[in-house]
Amino acid sequence: MKTSAFARRLSVAVLLIGATGPAVLAAPAAVPTTKTGADNPALHPAFTVRVVGKGRPMLLIPGLTCPGAVWDEAVAHYQTQYQCHIISLAGFGGAAPAATLADPLLPAVRDQLLAYIKTQKLNKPVVVGHSLGGFMALELSTAQPDAIGPLVILDSLPYMAAIQNPAATVETVKPMADNMRQQMKQGHQPAAAQRQMAAGMVTDTARQAQVMRWGSASDAPTVAQAMYDMYTIDLRSDVSRIQQPVLVLGAWAAYKQYGSTKESTRAIFTQQYAKLPGVRIEMSEAGRHFLMYDDTAWFLAQADAFLKQPAVAKK
Repeated sequence: MKTSAFARRLSVAVLLIGATGPAVLAAPAAVPTTKTGADNPALHPAFTVRVVGKGRPMLLIPGLTCPGAVWDEAVAHYQTQYQCHIISLAGFGGAAPAATLADPLLPAVRDQLLAYIKTQKLNKPVVVGHSLGGFMALELSTAQPDAIGPLVILDSLPYMAAIQNPAATVETVKPMADNMRQQMKQGHQPAAAQRQMAAGMVTDTARQAQVMRWGSASDAPTVAQAMYDMYTIDLRSDVSRIQQPVLVLGAWAAYKQYGSTKESTRAIFTQQYAKLPGVRIEMSEAGRHFLMYDDTAWFLAQADAFLKQPAVAKK
């Protein structure tokens, strides 16, 4: 299997961007509006929340450097069925960074999200996450399996460092990760490199420009810390604690020119999620990393079919 090309390109793409037809489905049953308490943003300085729609609660968590606006199409689709809690992380996409940068950052985000779910009385919310947001969905579910509902994860894996080397461990990766963090704190990569990598992650040129703008507007120390955490937190064994159904949607088309195939890329996903019982992994035929942009109809059809399964809807 030609996995090295996929591993190398995905890892570098994430680093550089950070440094800068549907199935016919039955109509959903009526769902009562979720009642939430008054939000206190001071309790979660690591993120802000915008709430739209009514129904079962759904958390939508964006990826590295992206604000909650990356989910606009998904929110338009789901707001009549779900109460969408759209997360924007501090320091990403032009949002002000937190006054104090937590180290580690992602566990702090996880704990604040779990506290938000509890204070807002969100009963087993569906969690939809892209890239870093998908990693956060796994973090939430491994930490408190009983608090979280079904997961829909877009192009994300339990351990980023193992994309390049399946034998990687946190201890062996830490020196490289720390060096990367120090370099990323200094600022963004050149615009030409960002454009090249954006083209590998999004097909539409207007979307590419938007992704680059979000990257350039992001706080470099926050992005650097988030990347460091993703390289030094290994969830490959922890996912065995997840009790809820999980749908993972993967992308591979951007790596075809480098020798990757759908089968070889699926093998990477299967290996990383090996300890998660019952996980369902589907690969997009044409979408690049931003599946919500590149393969919108397929993403929504896959998520709809998954969430409407009786066994999933009850979780």
